[in-house]
Amino acid sequence: MTLALAVDALSFQFAAGAPALRSVSFSVEAGECVALIGANGAGKSTLLLHLNGILPERAGAHASGRVLVHGRLVTPSDAAWVRRQVGVLFQEADDQLFCPTVGEDVAYGPEQLGCERAEVEQRVARALAQVGLAGFERRAPQRLSGGEKKRVCLAGLLAYEPSILVLDEPSAGLDPRARREFIELLAHLPITRVIATHDLALVAELCSRTLLLDRGQLVASGPSKALLRDDALMSAHGMECPARDLPAHLLGP
Repeated sequence: MTLALAVDALSFQFAAGAPALRSVSFSVEAGECVALIGANGAGKSTLLLHLNGILPERAGAHASGRVLVHGRLVTPSDAAWVRRQVGVLFQEADDQLFCPTVGEDVAYGPEQLGCERAEVEQRVARALAQVGLAGFERRAPQRLSGGEKKRVCLAGLLAYEPSILVLDEPSAGLDPRARREFIELLAHLPITRVIATHDLALVAELCSRTLLLDRGQLVASGPSKALLRDDALMSAHGMECPARDLPAHLLGP
């Protein structure tokens, strides 16, 4: 077994308020696709931001425990290396798109790596082709649909070739067709993925294993379909009996 991520007794508290994470421990194997679920305020987004070192870099916050990426401890001094390994897809595409054109947005990562111009152009073209947007380099991001914006954000991550993707609500706000297309993209990526989501149909379809958070604690971990079928467990942690609302074929026999 090759571990891509390991989280060991991770606790975190912002300067004000209750603890956001309480001694969370889990690991993710290389190539695995793992879901992170829980009610609003459970700590999902906070946990994701620890996986590439965005947190705990905040004044007044308190953190303890460890995060390891490919066996290497995540520390402020290793931030550049960690962020090359772990790409973060934010929930809102407009938080991630900041350049005048799609090509410039997707090129930003390779340029920061110091790639030569020819290699940057190759990476941009390859990443856009991967997400079904070949030839979009000169398009303005603000003129794209929500689904297209989300795919440009994904292309921007793929262009600098991280080994791990962490995604915060990747299907949120997408219409049914755009959602289906984006799930298909994620399903065919041959890299480690950790997905925080309320989209339980996505979890059943895409993620082999699920972690359930409640008020900052990891309360359950196991095969996704088994957890989603456990109405008592899910209801006890604010998930409203999801099995009743999911197509039967997604949960298996």
